[in-house]
Amino acid sequence: MSDVILSLIKDPVLTYHQKVNALAHAAEDTLNVFRITPQLQAYLDAGAICDLFEGSAPYRPRYITMDFEKFMKEGSEFLELQPPKDIWEATNNLMILYHHIPSITTFPVYVGNLDTLLEPFINDVDEAYRAIKFLLLHIDRTITDSFCHANIGPHKTVAGELILKATQELNTMTPNITLKYDKDITPDDFATLAIETSIKVAKPSFSNDKMFRKDFDGDYAIASCYNGLNIGGGAYTLVRMNLARLAPLAKDYEDFMGNVLPDAIEQMAHLMDEKVRFLVEESTFFESSFLVKEGFIDRKKFSGMFGMVGLAECVNHFIGAEKKEDRFGHSKKADDMGVEIIEKMTELVHNRPAKYCEITDGHYVMHAQVGIDTDHGISPGCRIPIGDEPSFPMHIKQTARFHKYFKSGIGDIFPFDETACKNPSSILDIIKGAFEEGMRYFSLYGGDADVIRITGYLVKKSEMDKLYNKEQVIQQTVVFGLGARENSHILERRVRGDE
Repeated sequence: MSDVILSLIKDPVLTYHQKVNALAHAAEDTLNVFRITPQLQAYLDAGAICDLFEGSAPYRPRYITMDFEKFMKEGSEFLELQPPKDIWEATNNLMILYHHIPSITTFPVYVGNLDTLLEPFINDVDEAYRAIKFLLLHIDRTITDSFCHANIGPHKTVAGELILKATQELNTMTPNITLKYDKDITPDDFATLAIETSIKVAKPSFSNDKMFRKDFDGDYAIASCYNGLNIGGGAYTLVRMNLARLAPLAKDYEDFMGNVLPDAIEQMAHLMDEKVRFLVEESTFFESSFLVKEGFIDRKKFSGMFGMVGLAECVNHFIGAEKKEDRFGHSKKADDMGVEIIEKMTELVHNRPAKYCEITDGHYVMHAQVGIDTDHGISPGCRIPIGDEPSFPMHIKQTARFHKYFKSGIGDIFPFDETACKNPSSILDIIKGAFEEGMRYFSLYGGDADVIRITGYLVKKSEMDKLYNKEQVIQQTVVFGLGARENSHILERRVRGDE
């Protein structure tokens, strides 16, 4: 461990703050507070289960989606902040608060439904635009991690329009943004402005607001990549199952479904139990944090996210598909097998009790995880592998079959060519159709843009080039983006046009 720490200290590419974060993780990983069974260790060693670098002694929840509306109305006793009276106080209070919201990245993964938070303070549009632009620039330069996520919509607001305008002008990676979209509430001109912004800077993405509100019995937050979580709560943990690595451990498909998959799910849930137990019962976070004491978060609104990746590779393994027409995303047999696997997983996860998960009926929730930078040949969540994408209509119908199972997040990414980008209203028609098919989350960007969506987060191509050439970069997620570029060929996605 001393060699690891010394190498971090000597690393010439890491900035000061990146070194501090890395050293903190290294210190945490010297501990061992979990009860790990031999079966679980075998799955971890095989890469079939991955804890996504959460650390060996969690002392804060992985994701926090605090109640910013309460903060704006009441201020904070701990931070000695009164409720804001104008746009400058509103943005300043938010900037101060963001510094004190922890997460797995050390930065806030959710910064609020920004348009509705700021709309009451807009009197002079020009002044409000300056304040909003300063806020967004501050976020990008101080929350140097593009897992930071803002929401807007579903209603059209002046603040929402100013946020989109400033986002285009600044051309920054952070914050990631989601437009909560409902065709019956969100006007076409507002949605089209959002698409024009996405073409230039890969944000906002579109969430199926009707679908999310039904699943969450009301309002919700989109955090980190595309994670659906309860406002005033969040996620204790996110652990993932790599189905591509799990499949070869089974003798055949029947053994996989009947024995290997159920056993792996139980072992992964045990690991999640251990993480939640330590966080809630021993870390003192929920007893000591001012966010809890002042009612901005509530322990009973947290749950655990049961992640998965590699469905496509898992299915193709069992089918033995060599021809493209037989593979996942192209074959009804393959797609039906994929649905069968996800339905089995959902049944097992939802029927297994999970302590301290009251908000999700006492069980963990399914999540289609976006992948990590070291994944080689493994597709995020339930996505079709890059390079295997079918025609656009077929792609949407295929992927929509899986979205209903993932309340806590699933999404697909579609880059568009120059011709399609010149007609954003046609892209809006595609999004409307996709949501009618049952898609939960839709992301897009222009094929020629510098800011692109990697898996669920944003990175600039120019920043990846800098890091590749051993230059320092301020955003730590550029490291993940470069790994994904080199290992997962994310720049080779099929660019969509007239199909």
